[in-house]
Amino acid sequence: MFKKFLSLEWKQFRRASYFKKGLAIKILMAFIVLYFGGIALAFGAGVFFIAKKAIPDVDPIETVNKFLVFWFLFDLLFRYFMQQLPVMNVKPLMVIPIKRSTVIHFLLGKTSISFFNILPLFIFIPFSIVMLFHGYPVLNVLGWFISVVAITLCLNFTNFLVNKNNVVFYSILTVLAVFVGLEYYNVFKISEPIGNAFNFLYNNPYIALLPIGILVLLYKATFNFIKKGFYLDDAVSKKVKEVNATDLSWLNRFGSVAPFIKNDVKLIWRNVRPKQVMMMSFMFLFYGLFFFTQDTYKEMPALLAFASMFITGGFLISFGQLVPSWDSEYYKMLMSQNIPYKQYLESKWYLMVFAVIISFILATPYIYFGWDIYAMIAAGAVFNVGLNSFITLFGGALNRVPIELNVKAKAFSNTNGFNPVQLLISLPKVFLPMILFYIPYKLIGFNAGLITIALSGVLGIVFRKYIFNFIVNVYKKGKYKTIAAFSEKK
Repeated sequence: MFKKFLSLEWKQFRRASYFKKGLAIKILMAFIVLYFGGIALAFGAGVFFIAKKAIPDVDPIETVNKFLVFWFLFDLLFRYFMQQLPVMNVKPLMVIPIKRSTVIHFLLGKTSISFFNILPLFIFIPFSIVMLFHGYPVLNVLGWFISVVAITLCLNFTNFLVNKNNVVFYSILTVLAVFVGLEYYNVFKISEPIGNAFNFLYNNPYIALLPIGILVLLYKATFNFIKKGFYLDDAVSKKVKEVNATDLSWLNRFGSVAPFIKNDVKLIWRNVRPKQVMMMSFMFLFYGLFFFTQDTYKEMPALLAFASMFITGGFLISFGQLVPSWDSEYYKMLMSQNIPYKQYLESKWYLMVFAVIISFILATPYIYFGWDIYAMIAAGAVFNVGLNSFITLFGGALNRVPIELNVKAKAFSNTNGFNPVQLLISLPKVFLPMILFYIPYKLIGFNAGLITIALSGVLGIVFRKYIFNFIVNVYKKGKYKTIAAFSEKK
C-alpha cells in the first residue's frame, strides 16, 4: 500500500503546475540546495575545531552541548515559519477501503524525510565523524548522535501539533528571547544546566533511550491528533462563524481602488494566516536592534542599509510576497468579474505603502542611535515605497501557491509558506539596497549612499504609471496559469 501511495505522490508532483516552471529555475534551485548543503557539511566538520579554538580549556563536545538548547529552540521557531507540513489529498481515500491508520502512518512518514530533518544530519554527522577521528569512544558518540537525531524528530512532530496554535508559538518565541537575553547579560546562563544534561547523556549512552521514548510518545500523540479529524463529514464540513461588520467608509477617499482595499483589510482582520503575517511584520520593527547595538556592524554600513530597509518593509515583504495568493480561494470568481487588473494591483500597492508609512512612524525611537541611522531608515522607507513594492508585486505574478486563510481549522490544513520563486524574488530585495548604498558610499561618502537609495525610490514613484503597466501585462499573461494553479486540490 505504501508503494501505491508513493506512486500517487509522484504523479501529483509531476503533474502539478510548479513542476512545469522553467528549467533555469530548477537548475538554480539545485545549485542553491548544493550550496547550503555544502555549507552545512563544512560547518559540521569545522565546529569541533571552532569550539576548541574558542575555548581551549574545555572539551569541544561540552562547548557544543552548552549551545544545543538554542539550536533546538531556533530550529522549532524556524520550522514554524518555514516548514510546509506535508498533506495528502485524503478526501478521496476516505471513501475507499483503506485503513485510516495506513494513510496516517504514511502522512507522518513524509514529515520525517523533510528538508528540516535532513539538514541537521549534514551538520551532526561530520561533527560525529571528526570526534571519532580524534579518539572519542564510539559508543558515547553514537548515543549522543542518536539522541540529537531523536530530539530533531521530536521537534518535527511538535511542530505538527503547535503549527496551528499561535499561543504555543509565541510562548516559544518569548522563552527563546528571554533565554538569549539572560545569557547575553550574564543574568542566568541556561546553557550551563542544559549543557550538563547533554554531557551526562554523552557520558551515559544508554540515556539515549529517553529521547527515543519521547519521540515514540510524540508520534502517537500526533497520530491520535490526526485520527480524531480523519472522518469524511469532518473533512468536508465548514465551520460557521459570526462575522462582525466594520465601518470602513473612511477608505472611500481612495476612489476606485477602495473596494479592494476594504476587502484586504477585512481579510487581514478576520483570518488567521494574515493576522500571523501582521504579527511578523511588527517584529521587523525590532530588526535594527540587532545591528545598531553591535559595534561590529558600525564598520559595515552596507549591512546597516539592509537592516534599515527591513525595519519599514516588514509588512511589504511578508504580505506583499503572497500577492495574489491571499485571494486564491476566490481568485477564479474575482477574475470573472469586469475588474481592471490595474485597480486590483494598485489596491495592494496602497496597502503596502500605508504599512511602510506606519512602520516609519513607529521607528521614530531609532533617533536614539543618531540622526544618521534615522536618515538611513527614512531612505529605506522611500526605497520600499518606490522600488521594493514594485519588485514585490512583480514577484507575485510568478507566485502561484494557494493559501488557506484559516490554517487552524483542520488537522489537514496546509500551511503554505516558503517556495522557490519567493527565494529568487527576495534576492534583489536583499542585495539591491546594499549595492545602491555601498557603491556611492565608497566613491563619494555616506550621504551619497543615502541619497542614492532614496533617489531610487523617488524615481520609482515618478515612473509608477509605466511600471504598473509593465507589471499588469505580466499578470495578464499568466492569468490562466494562476487560475489553474489555484484550482488544484492540495
